[in-house]
Parts: sequence; C-alpha cells; structure tokens
Amino acid sequence: MTSLTIYHLKSCDTCRKALKALRAAGHNIKAVDVRADGMKPAELAAAEQALGWEALLNTRSATWRGLSEAQRADMSGSKALTLMQAHPTLMKRPVIMGEQTTAGWTKAQQDVWL
Repeated sequence: MTSLTIYHLKSCDTCRKALKALRAAGHNIKAVDVRADGMKPAELAAAEQALGWEALLNTRSATWRGLSEAQRADMSGSKALTLMQAHPTLMKRPVIMGEQTTAGWTKAQQDVWL
C-alpha cells in the first residue's frame, strides 16, 4: 500500500478512527500530532494548494469560536494559513497526504483511502 502522512490530534476520536482504519487497510502511516509537533509551513501550503483554504479551515471548531471577530473577519487564503499555523486545531482533521490530499474523515475521504 501507499505511504501516507496524517496530520491529526491524538485526542480526536475521528482521527483515531481514521488511523486505525488506514493501518488496517495496510497503509504505511507517518502520524504527526499537530498540537504537539505542528505542521511545517511548506506542508500546510501544500495542503492548501491541493484543497483550498476553505476546505482546510474548520469553522466549526472551538478554536474558531474562540477567535475574536477581527480575527475571523475578511478571511483570505494567507490569513487562514497564518491562523492555522498559529492555531493548528483550526485545521479540519485528519489531513491525509499521499498520492492525494484529503481533510476530514467522511465517507468521501474513506472511499479515497480504503
């Protein structure tokens, strides 16, 4: 199977389910906890290039709700990347990078990897 890099939170149930399913499917996994290890700017930019910042930014997260109105206003790609770099929990997770890049663990993402 393929080698995948998974950006996740170890405390996230969805991320744990994704890791378990991907390992069971035989994928080679490099797991990166975004809270503990962060995501390199080049990796975040590559994910944004593949998916678009709108698909990567989790506006349903507690971190998003904790931002000020000024921080959430006039969102753009560069502003979203800066915020996600400063607050990795703003990223929709898991971000899975391999032959393709996906964010989240819905049926559509599972169909790509499993």
